Amino acid sequence: MIPTSLDYGPLFSWLEESELSEWGQDLPELIAKQLRRERWGDMPEWEETLARLPEIDPLHTDFSSGVQIGDISLMDKGRRLALQATLMGLHPWRKGPYNLFGMHLDTEWRSDWKWDRVLPHLASLNGRTILDVGCGNGYHCWRMLGAGAERVIGIDPSAKFVFQFHAIKRFAGNQLPIDVLPLGIEHMPEKMAAFDTVFSMGILYHRRSPMDHLRELRQLLKPGGQLVLETLVIEGAEDQLLVPQDRYAKMPNVWFIPSPDMLLGWMRKNGLKNPRMVDISATSVDEQRSTEWMKFESLADFLDPNDRSKTVEGHPAPVRGVFVAEAPY
Repeated sequence: MIPTSLDYGPLFSWLEESELSEWGQDLPELIAKQLRRERWGDMPEWEETLARLPEIDPLHTDFSSGVQIGDISLMDKGRRLALQATLMGLHPWRKGPYNLFGMHLDTEWRSDWKWDRVLPHLASLNGRTILDVGCGNGYHCWRMLGAGAERVIGIDPSAKFVFQFHAIKRFAGNQLPIDVLPLGIEHMPEKMAAFDTVFSMGILYHRRSPMDHLRELRQLLKPGGQLVLETLVIEGAEDQLLVPQDRYAKMPNVWFIPSPDMLLGWMRKNGLKNPRMVDISATSVDEQRSTEWMKFESLADFLDPNDRSKTVEGHPAPVRGVFVAEAPY
């Protein structure tokens, strides 16, 4: 049974009338399976956090220049402090930032900076049905909605991220055409061909088989749909590939970091059309850092203190590329 604190009713109603109705028939059972309480021991605390959120009409929202919900005049300082204390029940907050009634939810990542790098290279999102794979708590999903998307569906297997998303949606409006599901890409139907745009940002290097991931992404796209891929890359020629033997920047689950040219070759090999790299940038300690809302180690702790061009393991420091391509017709 899906926790009653998570309202997927509007999504299920939309799916019944859409070309994804067959997928929608199986989705409630799959979501419930992924959110079993015995799997997530902290879930009662997350449900309690959502239950303690105040009910308040935001009056206005803005998802185009950020994720800004409600006006500062709707909450006094005491209520904002109480809201902050409640949302801390879902710590750590990694993707953002969010502005809720004048309260700045300062997440580990300045995900808005990534969005600013990606946005100029997108096909128009107006009227599009979008899938965001590995979306975290859904920050970029809100920005996609703000860019004109008709329906945004994010998937991420972490239940805490799903609860964080629903905390934000409580204030933004449960009827908005945006949802985050507790699923991985492996839970999506094969050859679905259902989405106008598919995003995969910060995921490829976590997959044991990057070629399979690219194939899965292509099969989720409608003919001619656009793939937007953001991932770690290393400097080098077409045959350059980093395979960390242990950890990379203290992460145990980094499998492959290709050069840009190698990744472009992988994309072509998987049948994606006109793959191109549209941005490349080093990740700075201003973009990823510890904050009041994410009190654990962050990028500054993952880099060599004597040479920030390297990780603590001696690998090249994080550099991220943005790639776009289209599915064949």
